[in-house]
Amino acid sequence: MAPTQGPPTDKSQPWLPLVGGGNDGWSTETEATATCFCGAVQLKFPLQGPGLVETFICHCVDCRKVSVSMFATNFTIADPYLTYTRGQDNLTAYAQSRTIATNNTMTNYFCKTCGTLMYRASSGHEGLNAVRMGVVDDYRLHEGKLRPRVEQFVESRVGWLLPVEGMKQFEGSMWGGKVLAGGV
Repeated sequence: MAPTQGPPTDKSQPWLPLVGGGNDGWSTETEATATCFCGAVQLKFPLQGPGLVETFICHCVDCRKVSVSMFATNFTIADPYLTYTRGQDNLTAYAQSRTIATNNTMTNYFCKTCGTLMYRASSGHEGLNAVRMGVVDDYRLHEGKLRPRVEQFVESRVGWLLPVEGMKQFEGSMWGGKVLAGGV
């Protein structure tokens, strides 16, 4: 399907918007691509387990800062299932542990050309990658197979954002935090 400006009328069809320099993204029933803004880096990932582990919204202060927003929308992919179709050599990494609640090291992987944050990896969750939802090429997946199921670090959520209805709410991390409400 060719990239478009607006979504197709048929909501069962993929929506691959014309964005930046990467216009060759795709999705199937079982896998999809994620591309940086300039198109230099492209990942391929599964849309089901065991490779797709979880989908979530994070309100932690680090995600707010690094995403330049009030929260980050992510999905976790296990290492062997996250592959590059191109551009692995065009990534740069920045790691730090000072602001992470657990003192684990969080490594951020950015495109060297356009600066897009593709994913993050924590030393506390070896083998998992938190891919940013915004880099997924098929925008229909945001509402379907990749719709977040969890909100974490809700104690850091800004007051003007409401909890997402039906989504499991965690104080702290979903891996070890306190469940406050909800769930699908």
